This record gives sequence, C-alpha cells and structure tokens, in this order.
Amino acid sequence: MAIPSRNSAPDSVELDARTFFTSTKTVQGKAILQTERMAMLLIEVLRSYATKFKIHEFVVMPNHLHVLLTVDKEMTVEKAMQLIKGNFSYRAKKELDFQQEIWQKGFSEVRINDRQSYLKHKDYIWQNPVRAGLARVPEEYPFYSAYLRKQKAGRG
Repeated sequence: MAIPSRNSAPDSVELDARTFFTSTKTVQGKAILQTERMAMLLIEVLRSYATKFKIHEFVVMPNHLHVLLTVDKEMTVEKAMQLIKGNFSYRAKKELDFQQEIWQKGFSEVRINDRQSYLKHKDYIWQNPVRAGLARVPEEYPFYSAYLRKQKAGRG
C-alpha cells in the first residue's frame, strides 16, 4: 500500500496552527490496547506531549486510537503521530515487557477547517465506545478524554 503524500513539511506550512482528527490501528487489528495497563500507558504518553502539541480529545479503543489534536508551525501531524506511536511502543516494551509489534504502519487524518467539522469529529470520538458496545453512554468508558476530565473535576 502506498503512503499518501501529505505535503506538510514545516517550511511549507502557511498557518500557525492546524487541527486534525487522526486514527491509527494496532497491527492486524489485534485488541492490544484492551487492558487497563496498556490503555493507561497510552493515555500517559498522550499527556506527556502537552507542551509539543494540543490534544483536544482522544479515545483509546481495544484495537485503535482516535485523537483530535492541534499542531503549531514547528510541528507536523506526521511527527506528532510518530512521537505518540513510537514513545508508546518503546514504553510498552520497557515498562510492560510487551515484545510484540503494536502499530500498523501509517495513520489516517482529516484536516479540521471549521467548528462544524471539529464538533462532528469530537462527537465521533465520544460515541466510539458506545457504537462498539463498550459502554451504554460515553461517560462510562474510562479510556477517553472526557471521562478523565470528569474524574479530575470530581477530585478537585
């Protein structure tokens, strides 16, 4: 399968910030991310990049990840996804002794150009666990951004 040309080298970027809805799958669609340990490690990796790019929403599903993120002029969406996937793979091997391949090559992205698109993709992320039968309502699913924000607000 050919890798699509994204034409997003930092020197060709015209806007200071760009927002994307990204998706990436585990190798062969295996449910590698279904355990709490794996899902929480991936969430920790996502949080670790808060100073490099803005993560608005995410959901960690058993066999894939969706992220709504904004990168600035110094970062590309490709680099952001490389950092997330690479750091998670490294840490899963080192901290959880997970020695198998984790991710399929590549990822998909949709450029978010307006509020309507942003809200549509945010809703997609929120409803993903419900559509997959993992929760009755989004608030029940522990491995997504809104659930974690709600938990944090309840403690604060």
